[in-house]
Amino acid sequence: MAGVPMTIFIPMMVLFIAVTIILGLYGYRNTKKNQHFLLGRNKATSALIALSYGATFLSTSAIIGFGGQAATHGLTLLWLCFLNLALGLLVPFIIFGPRVRRIGRALGASTFADLLGKIFKSKGIRGFTAMLIIIMMPIYAAAVLKGGVNALAVTTGMMDMYDVVLIIVAIIVGLYVVYGGIIAVMYNDVLQAAVMLAGMVIILAVTLYVLPGGLSGSMSTLSTMPMPGTLPGATTLTGVPSFLSKEWWLVVSTFLLGVGIGAMTQPQLVARFMSAKDDKMLNRSLMIGSIFILVIVGIAYTVGALTNVYFQPQGGSFFYVTKTLGKGVDFIIPQYVLEVFSGIKYGDIFICAFIMSLLCAAISTLSALMHTIGAAGGHDAYTVFKTRKRKGVSMAATDEDGAPVEKKDQHSLKVNRSVTAIAMVLVVVYCYLMPNDIIAKATSLFMGMTAAALLPLMSYGLFAKNPKKKVVIPSLIVGTTAYVLWALFINSGSAVFLPICKMLTGNPVLFMEGTLRYVDALVIALPLSAITLAIMYFFTRKSGDEAKPAAASSGSGGTVKKERVSFVPMTKLKKRRRSEFQYRTKQTDVALTNAAQVHGVASTDTEGRTADEGSDSGTETQ
Repeated sequence: MAGVPMTIFIPMMVLFIAVTIILGLYGYRNTKKNQHFLLGRNKATSALIALSYGATFLSTSAIIGFGGQAATHGLTLLWLCFLNLALGLLVPFIIFGPRVRRIGRALGASTFADLLGKIFKSKGIRGFTAMLIIIMMPIYAAAVLKGGVNALAVTTGMMDMYDVVLIIVAIIVGLYVVYGGIIAVMYNDVLQAAVMLAGMVIILAVTLYVLPGGLSGSMSTLSTMPMPGTLPGATTLTGVPSFLSKEWWLVVSTFLLGVGIGAMTQPQLVARFMSAKDDKMLNRSLMIGSIFILVIVGIAYTVGALTNVYFQPQGGSFFYVTKTLGKGVDFIIPQYVLEVFSGIKYGDIFICAFIMSLLCAAISTLSALMHTIGAAGGHDAYTVFKTRKRKGVSMAATDEDGAPVEKKDQHSLKVNRSVTAIAMVLVVVYCYLMPNDIIAKATSLFMGMTAAALLPLMSYGLFAKNPKKKVVIPSLIVGTTAYVLWALFINSGSAVFLPICKMLTGNPVLFMEGTLRYVDALVIALPLSAITLAIMYFFTRKSGDEAKPAAASSGSGGTVKKERVSFVPMTKLKKRRRSEFQYRTKQTDVALTNAAQVHGVASTDTEGRTADEGSDSGTETQ
């Protein structure tokens, strides 16, 4: 089937690119220093944070990748909608978000890796987190870019120009991220979120209009249709797979848990919390973001399953697209959009509008990922490398908002931009190396990896009164190692990214029979990481390390040993400044008293009272 008329699509595309460039220039003009590139706190608002968070969270991976998986595995994926809301939005905004904002502000952190490194006073943790982002996030970014280009190429009939489309989209994203920083990213996210919302509402309305019997009739038809693309254990497209079957392990452990839990530790989303000026801004953002995410993912997963009813004469979505047309699962939604709109009035306009929404979904997430990769390399890894021989942490400097900034951080805007540009090239290369039908699995791979390695560590660091590095290092090692080994040698879905097992043994995975090959690495690695942290925390408390900061004296000589005072992350910046002011006032009073005793005059404190007056007032108070 031919694509949309270029006479309609090209003007819409030109208008979209023009607005994108204008917002990119706005970001460029307001990005004068590295802090503007990294956080953009000077331009953040509640609506901006909410829509940017939602547009970054929901990419073509959610619409095309998981929409195609919903067409294959059924409405079970609607549980992912609930997990997206609960674990991807409510928990981060209510539990993690305020602490991330306060602690990040107090410590002068600018990135996710920077935050973890300063909480634990560890360059190693900061460097490891940065390298995890640099190595793993391009896989996710390539999946997002691939999904957007797939949709654009299929619906416009430009499959022969696939490479050209891929390069053009990559250049557009690369330019405004490199020069505009997070300000350009967030403002473009708002534009793209509005287009996404309009496109998804249109596709739902048209789907319910063209399907025979409406929603209830379509559900009845759906429950009787075959499921040719599933594993043993699948029941119906409206039912839940048999418990602990191969299909159950694939859907639940990889799609539901891998993405649902992994959303809580996404560096590109954490950066949105650090951009907020106060907690009220986060609370207002939560309301807007909840509506946006519910609409987008709810429609995507519902329409994905309902495509089977539309393609019922051809044998269902999976059979028609993969067998008859010879395409992959990731092409089900684009093919459905192209065909369902072709039979209605003004269908070409609607197709173009929906193409723009898919493109916006891809660009909004891709731009955030590229910004995060650039910051991890140009800010975190570069700082750790340049300061590898230095020791100690200095927080004497402050930014324009009064928040402390570590002196040794290498604030180089040029380095950040250079690393972002290099990462964009790497992502394009990844697109050509990745197999088909991999968008949803690549998303689950990255999110699962970050959750297994960093979720216990981040939770402990944000909520512990005195977080210790030696408690989390074993957890970090165990979680990362367990996930990598299981993903490369046991799970068949993730082993395709780096076929080491096949090169060593001749088989894709070690266990070709049974259900282990369908169990996602997150189910194994995350519990091991959490248990390791709990054991280390227990033994640290039992050994008496928690009581060491309270010790004030050493030996019988009466010499007071100066203890290093650890920063308590939960303390607000205002409280910290108030304590510092009270300390300076007390020191001034002591100095005045000593001087008065030397000169034999009545001493006064900083409020003008004599020592005797202060003593009398204290007695009266008692």
